[in-house]
Amino acid sequence: MEELKRQIEELLQSVSEIFNKLNLPDKQAKLQVLKEQMSAPDFWSDPNQAALISKQAGNLEQEIIAWQDLFKKTQDLIILAKDSQADFLQVDLEKNLVALQVEFARLSEVRFLSGQYDQSPVIINIFAGAGGVDAQDWAEMLERMYLRFAEQNSYTVKYLSRSAGNEAGIKSATFKISGPYAFGYFKNEAGVHRLVRLSEYDADHARHTSFAMVEVLPEIEGTAVKLNSADLKVETYRSSGHGGQSVNTTDSAVRITHLPTGIVAMCQNERSQLQNKNQALAYLASKVQKYYDTQQEAERQALKGEYTEAAWGNQIRSYVLHPYKMVKDHRTNHESSDPNKVLAGDLWPFIKANLHSQ
Repeated sequence: MEELKRQIEELLQSVSEIFNKLNLPDKQAKLQVLKEQMSAPDFWSDPNQAALISKQAGNLEQEIIAWQDLFKKTQDLIILAKDSQADFLQVDLEKNLVALQVEFARLSEVRFLSGQYDQSPVIINIFAGAGGVDAQDWAEMLERMYLRFAEQNSYTVKYLSRSAGNEAGIKSATFKISGPYAFGYFKNEAGVHRLVRLSEYDADHARHTSFAMVEVLPEIEGTAVKLNSADLKVETYRSSGHGGQSVNTTDSAVRITHLPTGIVAMCQNERSQLQNKNQALAYLASKVQKYYDTQQEAERQALKGEYTEAAWGNQIRSYVLHPYKMVKDHRTNHESSDPNKVLAGDLWPFIKANLHSQ
């Protein structure tokens, strides 16, 4: 019983430390301001802005209630554990402790996901880089890795476009992943990914190094950016990806260029040209909003398609299949000796290492 009391006291101490750092009075004051805005008679005159404020208020209120509830339940548990009749409640106390420890771990992780767009769906673009056919195959391996991660975590996936490689793999793929904190978890996947392996596309079966670029964007709902039709260049072309019955026989795919910034967005996987255009416009709005939000010129160039070269020296993570087996993130130095497991979607250790390093 003494060990159980010690564990509960340790949990209470950990909860208390974070509870005090959260500065809940400030959060409650901010929530009150948002609620006052929501009660204004003209609040819904701008539906997009109203939706953003409502979502922000809901998330903030949920965070406050969750931490208050955890703090109170942990205090109540230690009081019960110190009761003279606690020995008869030991089994129940142990169950409650485990439940509170799980909730504490979840809330602690969510603390690292407080960015403006962290709760938004994520749009992932994968582009084959230096390495020829091997690079295109590598791009498809990354695509598969993210799709498996999404499947394992019950996230939904919707393709916007996909361009197959000449011999194998893909030249590029763009898809949206929706689920809890999708952008928050995926945002640190952005950058150059490097693969070292024995090539399946070399007659000598020699060791090759391939590169692929991963671009990660939040789907931004209700952007402040207004896309003027005069600033848009809309092109249609024959789709080559997944889609409806006539998707490969008509010019249903749409490519839209935002002329002031040079940013391009495309969609080819919907059943009609109109649906593809609407999806491409939403995607373009997110890219343009992110372009204006960022202060780093390098990030702006990446959004415009002027990517960091997907080649030597720029990689954020290396996947080595030969002569040894290892995946290493060069930003956090987190490593795994089982690249096959990582490529099968086991990304949580790398995601958490990146979140905790921020």
